Amino acid sequence: MTSSDASFGLYVHWPFCKAKCPYCDFNSHVRHQPVDALSFAQALARELEWFAGQTPGRIVTSVFFGGGTPSLMPPAAVGHVLDAIGGLWAVAGGAEVTLEANPTSVEAEHFRGYRAAGVNRLSIGVQALSDPDLKALGRQHTAAEALAAFRLAARVFPRVSFDMIYARPGQTVADWRAELSRALAEQQGHMSLYQLTIEPGTVFADLHAAGKLPVPADDRAADLYDVTQELTERAGLPAYEVSNHAASGHESRHNLLYWRYGDYAGVGPGAHSRLPDGPGRRALVAERHPETWRERVASRGNGIIFDEAIAPADQASEYLLMGLRVTEGIDLDRFAALAGRYIDSGKIAGLKSLGLIRRDGNRLSATPDGRKLLNAVIAELAI
Repeated sequence: MTSSDASFGLYVHWPFCKAKCPYCDFNSHVRHQPVDALSFAQALARELEWFAGQTPGRIVTSVFFGGGTPSLMPPAAVGHVLDAIGGLWAVAGGAEVTLEANPTSVEAEHFRGYRAAGVNRLSIGVQALSDPDLKALGRQHTAAEALAAFRLAARVFPRVSFDMIYARPGQTVADWRAELSRALAEQQGHMSLYQLTIEPGTVFADLHAAGKLPVPADDRAADLYDVTQELTERAGLPAYEVSNHAASGHESRHNLLYWRYGDYAGVGPGAHSRLPDGPGRRALVAERHPETWRERVASRGNGIIFDEAIAPADQASEYLLMGLRVTEGIDLDRFAALAGRYIDSGKIAGLKSLGLIRRDGNRLSATPDGRKLLNAVIAELAI
């Protein structure tokens, strides 16, 4: 796949949350007064119009509403954005339209409205099936509410994802085995299973630095990862990416576009984009603060504060970083076209002898053991 291929995605960022989760470093904001959802939806539509001018002739193959908490958007606001997209681009038949949702009862009431607006895939942030752990994660729902919301989503949407966090403070392998088994009994073809990471600038980072948040040691985290692979494979949901598991045909097509280093436009506060620029590529980033972003859109038509060409070597690095996350790996010829050189054959041979990568013709991919050490593998190949 090259950046000139037909796949083209749109990412729509809704930055608002009811509360800031202590582990989250995303661009999310809490407002103690009601958010003027219509004005933000109108600003999203206006910024989409600017991006349409940058991407003539493209066909939208996927749309992803992320956040923040997109399920706080009124269905009418989601419909306004999707109507704008349909009026600005040709949209592929069967295009994937995903919305991330929190499983609180209020947001679950919106599900049928989202489906009527054109959303056809929901990603449900269950995160845990333990009420004490949900509370520790700062979540606003119980395990029972999460399961009820997921079951409703499965009745309303043709495709749903069951999303969880593991390697939580105090979590044992036996705990995770039981919890994941329970989740696998509910899943509908796709699971996103993320190891908890302590991100700088979060409440969890402060607690961890103060010794008040014990997280599993590396060997325990590796055991939890192994259990994840074992149980998902047994259930027919093998990993197609480091943290994502799916039955055949249920993979997230929008996220695959990112990992395959395809083109996408991101609208909304803090959104990133990767767009073609002649034979090269541009990186764009929008203003992070929601109200400031909205003002910039009103005055300029977009909220972009960074727009620069990506050097070929940096494109190659991004492709390597993203592509080796996916089980299918990368195309060595495409890497060479971006980097102006092939990956050193000696490095490939060395990593292959360690059982960390495999080569099949022009494709290079990380093995299951290699995905456990992916940062080290990528660092070795990138030199």
